Amino acid sequence: MLISTMNDVPGRQITEVLGEVTGVTVRSRNAGVQFGAGLKSLVGGELAGLTKQLMQSREEAKQRLIEAAQAVGADAVIAMRFDASEVGQNAQEVVAYGTAVKLG
Repeated sequence: MLISTMNDVPGRQITEVLGEVTGVTVRSRNAGVQFGAGLKSLVGGELAGLTKQLMQSREEAKQRLIEAAQAVGADAVIAMRFDASEVGQNAQEVVAYGTAVKLG
C-alpha cells in the first residue's frame, strides 16, 4: 500500500477516489513512563519513554489506516496526515487519515 502525504502520486494517474479512510488508536500512558517523565521535566530534555509511546501509537494508527484502505480496494492513500489529542487525563488519541484512491 502506497501512503503519501502529497495530494497526487508523481508518474501515476488517480483513476478513482474511494473516499476518506482513518485509523485510530487510543492509549493510556504507562505509569512508570509518566513518573520518569515527571522527573525528567525537572531537569529538561527529551522524554524518551513518551516519545517511544507516541511513535508506537502513530505506527498502530497508520497500520489501521492501511487496513481500512485495503478494505475499500484502494491502491494508495494520498494526503495522509496524523492528528493527536488528549482523551481524559492519562490517555492520548492518535488518528491517521487520508484519501483512499485507485491508481492507473
